Amino acid sequence: MSGLRLWLHFVAVSIKSQAQYPGSAVLLAVGQFFATVIEILAVWALFDRFGSVRGWTFAEVAVFYGMVHVMFAASAFLTRGVEDVGTEFVRTGAFDRLLLRPRTVMLQLIGHDFRLGRLGRLAQGLLVLLMGAQLAAIEWSPGDVLLVLWAVAGGIALFFGLLVLQGAMSFWTIESLEVANVLTYGGVQAAQYPLSLYNDWLRSLLTFVVPLACVAYYPILTLLDRPDPLGAPAWFGVVAPLAGFVFAALSMIAWRIGVRHYTSAGS
Repeated sequence: MSGLRLWLHFVAVSIKSQAQYPGSAVLLAVGQFFATVIEILAVWALFDRFGSVRGWTFAEVAVFYGMVHVMFAASAFLTRGVEDVGTEFVRTGAFDRLLLRPRTVMLQLIGHDFRLGRLGRLAQGLLVLLMGAQLAAIEWSPGDVLLVLWAVAGGIALFFGLLVLQGAMSFWTIESLEVANVLTYGGVQAAQYPLSLYNDWLRSLLTFVVPLACVAYYPILTLLDRPDPLGAPAWFGVVAPLAGFVFAALSMIAWRIGVRHYTSAGS
């Protein structure tokens, strides 16, 4: 069986198991949807009070918010097993079982668990993205659609890389989850606002260390057809999402180093 067919088989098995309790799956998705709705309501309340923040309107920030949450939700849906490496596999010794199977560990992890409940967050992000685009009067062209798909793909790769780094840290310290959350969930919170609102050190962090700005801020500037207040050229928004794939590749190198460092649970 090819890797793709095996992955699709994992997806089918996971969905089938959750379909045994359809009410629970639906309620989890609805809960995820409304839990994140509260966040965008807080953003709306801010702009309803002040009108705009440094020249940015609610419609434009809604595009940032929606795009980033679509990226993160899609990545979290596809890579649930990677997120749980430390708590579910390394700490319990179950990682040994993955190493003994005649398939790559990463393929087994990304096919480990598909939580249908996370589709609620994905739906909410997509809805806010479309709503923000409508309010911002974006006239969709084929190039705009391709740019959004390219940026989302780069964002999924970036968040996948962050989750891989979180898993790699588990080989040295299984209590790495909260540290990694600063980059994952904290990164989502930071990237849902324009980069120009932040101080220089945070801009540099979000551009050169964890390149969230490259998969969200710069492509969205191109989509909104507005110049960068920080002076980046217009063409940079088209090539910037490539940084997400580079980050994912570097994370895989760290992952391989971590796997070589793994010494089993000893049980």
